[in-house]
Order: sequence, then C-alpha cells, then structure tokens
Amino acid sequence: MNPYSLFDTRMRGEFYQTGRLRRSTLTSLRWMAVAGQAASLFVVYFVLKIDLPILACFAVIAISVVLNIAISILVPLDRRVSNAEAGAQLFFDVVALSALLYLTGGMQNPFALLLLAPVVVSAKTLDIGVFICMALAVAVLSLAILFFHMPLPWFVGESFALPKMYQYGSWLALQVGMLFTSNYTWRTTAQTRRITQALAATDAILAHEKKLSALGGLAAAAAHKLGTPLSTIQVVAKEIFNEAKEDSELAEDAQLLLSQAKHCQEILQELAQRGDKGDVMHDRLNFTELIREITEPFVGFEAQVITEIIHPESGEVEPVLTRRPEFVYGLTNIVENAVDFAKTEVKVIGTWNDQSISIEVVDDGPGFTSSILAKVGEPYISHRPDKKHSAGGMGLGVFIATTLFERVGGTIAFSNREDGSGARVNMCWPIDKKTSEK
Repeated sequence: MNPYSLFDTRMRGEFYQTGRLRRSTLTSLRWMAVAGQAASLFVVYFVLKIDLPILACFAVIAISVVLNIAISILVPLDRRVSNAEAGAQLFFDVVALSALLYLTGGMQNPFALLLLAPVVVSAKTLDIGVFICMALAVAVLSLAILFFHMPLPWFVGESFALPKMYQYGSWLALQVGMLFTSNYTWRTTAQTRRITQALAATDAILAHEKKLSALGGLAAAAAHKLGTPLSTIQVVAKEIFNEAKEDSELAEDAQLLLSQAKHCQEILQELAQRGDKGDVMHDRLNFTELIREITEPFVGFEAQVITEIIHPESGEVEPVLTRRPEFVYGLTNIVENAVDFAKTEVKVIGTWNDQSISIEVVDDGPGFTSSILAKVGEPYISHRPDKKHSAGGMGLGVFIATTLFERVGGTIAFSNREDGSGARVNMCWPIDKKTSEK
C-alpha cells in the first residue's frame, strides 16, 4: 500500500472513532443557549409585561444549567467526545428547546427557527448516522409542538393566533431549511476535510521523499567518519601479524582481520562514492537523465513506455537541473497512472525552451469521462472507467503530484487525446536560473 493510502486510512479511522467535538465546545454552546433563553424570558416577562409560564420556563433552563455543572465536575472538558456522546448532548438541547417552545406557543413562536442549530452542528461535526437521528428528532418534535402546545404569550387583554395553514407552512419551511442548510454544511465540511487530509498527506510524502534523498549524503558522511577507526584497526592488525610467529593461530587471525578490514574499507569507499552521486537534494542532472529516471521503473510492464526528447528549433542547449523530490515524485506518479490505464503504450515527450520545461505523458487507455475530467486533481475522486488493472487510481496520488508541482511554480493540465482514445497530461515548470545551467 502507498504511504499516502496508509495516512488516509489512519486519518479516517481516527476521525470516526473519536469524533471532532470537544466536550468544552458543547458545554460552551449550552451556556450561550441558557444565557439567551434567560435574557429573552426576562425581556418578555418583565419589560414587555407579557404573561407566560415563567416558572416552568425557568425550570427547563435550570435543567440545562444542572447538566452543564454536572458535566464540568464529573468529566474532563478538554477531551474530544465520541459521536454518540455528542449526539446525546445535542439531542438534550433539542428536547429542552422544544419544551420551551411548547410552553410559549409552539411553532407560532418565532424562536422555533433555533431548532436548526443542533442539526447544523451535527451535520458539520458528526457522522451520518447521528446527523440523521438528529434531523428526525427535530422533525418529530417540531411536528408535535405544531399540534400540541400552550397558547402563544401575548399582551394582557389581547390575543394573537396564526392561521393553521400558516403554521403548517412554518413547519414545512423549517424542514426545508433544515435539509438545505444541513446538506450544504455536510458537503462543504466533507470537501474541506478531504482537502485538509490530502494536504497533510502531501506534506508527509514530501518529508518522506526528502528523508530518502538525504540518505546518500548520510552514507557519505558515515563512510568518512568510519574511515579513521578502520585505518587504526588495520595498523594494529599489521603489528600483530608482524610480531606473531609464522603459521601460528594468532598470525592467521591477524591476517583474517586485515583482509576483512580491507573489505570494509572498499565497502565504505563505495558508499562514499554513492553518497556523493546519490545526494538527490544537491545532485544535478540533464533533462534526458530526468526523463530516464522517471520512466525506468516502468520498463518491462505490459504497457510499453516510449520516451521522446524534442530539441527546440532555436537551438537551446539541453538544461541541467537540480533533482528535486517534488519533480521526481510528481512526474513518477503521473507516469505510473498512465501505465496503469494504458492498453499497449505510454509516450513520455519532453521539450524545453529558454524559459520553461515541458513533459507530456500520453496513454492509449480509455481516457477521462467528462465528469472526471472536470475534477481531476481533486483528492479522492473516482478513477477512469473500464480500468483493466486493479492497482492505482486517479485520486490522492494525482492530487499530491499536482500540489507539489504548484508549490514549485509548475502547472499540470489534464485532457483527452484528440487523435484517438486515451488521456494526455502536460506538465510544465519554469527554469530556475539559479539552479539550472545551460
């Protein structure tokens, strides 16, 4: 499994097990609701002089206060809660608000709109099961207080009652508003979460590539530092061999030690040479070598990889580049996807001019459907149709490649071939005058 796949699986598993809401967030929202409800009752009863069951209303608010105090004392507030616990607390808030609405006119009360809040919160932060339960609870309770409720409080000596048809319309408007806002919140939150996880996976992949790139330099440094103690071992072994009696066991051991030390020295020299040559972060390579490096891993696959270097008519000399993890990983990933989807061949065409470098990857596979083509480069989208291989896919890997290219000033364009079936990916990035030579 690819590293970014492991990262994505781990992130998704953690999200659905622990939830995203902290207990302190839920209690803070409830304190805000308590303060707002108490202030509204105070204004209506004492300022506007509208008669209402004030004691019963404050009793409902007191229950919310007791629950918040109990939670603050019994359990830590700085912990993320499970979806079940968060759903239970939000359900309590819906029941408490419904009780207040029952005492103050039911769906005639303009504050009935606040029933949307717990549903929107659950749509944004909880899983689909809790969200559905919360939406159903709001629908049932709002329908109950539509038919069963105490009269709407009004000024003394006056009465106010909305027509039944208007009340039915208010209930229906609440349901439509709940579905629309919840669906919008759910979709935008899911998209944001996918982008956040994909960007985190991109950073993890880039860090992993940079660590691999640094191994060559570390090997060279290790070889250099180990050279001194190894030379000391050789000197001591020679002295032991010279002082030992000929054909003695000590002479044989010293001779063996010398031969093994020499062998270790040869290995260290080879490591030092590979470290100097393989330091990917600092080595330089020409354009042809870059093309060869990104296509070589796929030689011998069912789909043949054909490379073509187009020299510009202006006679520009082939550029020498700094091998960067962003380019190597991104280019290799695009070629890998093309090989996965191709029927018989993949063409990798490279060209350059005095300002930019371009690599085009063309395959003879099924190409992109119109729906997929509009979303290529976004994380976790579906793969191309009629894909004959089970490995690979046009999802997170392409998003990572696109993101890495954009970070270094490059662009990737996805399209379908005009001369036949298949996909075409064009990658272009500017030549850095400081890091390239002509």
